[in-house]
Amino acid sequence: MAQKTHYLKTPLREADATAVSAGDIVYLTGTIYTARDEAHLRILEYDEESKSLPFDLSGGAVYHCGPVMEKKDGKWHTVAAGPTTSDRMTKMTPAVLKNHEIRILIGKGGMTGLAGTMETQKCIYLSYTGGCAAMAADMIQEVRGVSWEDLGMPEAVWELRVENFGPLIAGIDTAGNDLFRDVKERAETVFKKQFKKPFARD
Repeated sequence: MAQKTHYLKTPLREADATAVSAGDIVYLTGTIYTARDEAHLRILEYDEESKSLPFDLSGGAVYHCGPVMEKKDGKWHTVAAGPTTSDRMTKMTPAVLKNHEIRILIGKGGMTGLAGTMETQKCIYLSYTGGCAAMAADMIQEVRGVSWEDLGMPEAVWELRVENFGPLIAGIDTAGNDLFRDVKERAETVFKKQFKKPFARD
């Protein structure tokens, strides 16, 4: 299947997510929210207590990122905003997706065993290249707000306005396809073929 390029804008509809296939390229415009480990835990705490979140994730995009921010003239500005390892959030993600209509997760490294959840919840996982923190910051047009500052700068939830944020590679789609899983399985197959015979002894 030919690789496609999608230009998506938040808030996203379910159809926006289902139109993207694993391997496609995505550029995202609109609002994204950063969220790492502590933010995911607090979201789940709010859900358990039936408390409303201070931000709206419906149709939204969550970026696994701990940004570096600085304040100038009373306004926050992004210094660096590279992705963090997404697998750290894997255990918490199914419940978060079930409780909120999130359509996009962005991070690096994939999320082990979540293809089925992404298919059920109609959410896609987009991979952004690690080591591009400054480049990512350049695509952030505005810091619109911050929630849960008590968690610390990297763990707080930052509301960011982005313009053509990308290129992002669709790693997991809503059809259950997972590029990270496929690459791992192919690598294991090649490894087993290469080393199926015992090493020769002198």
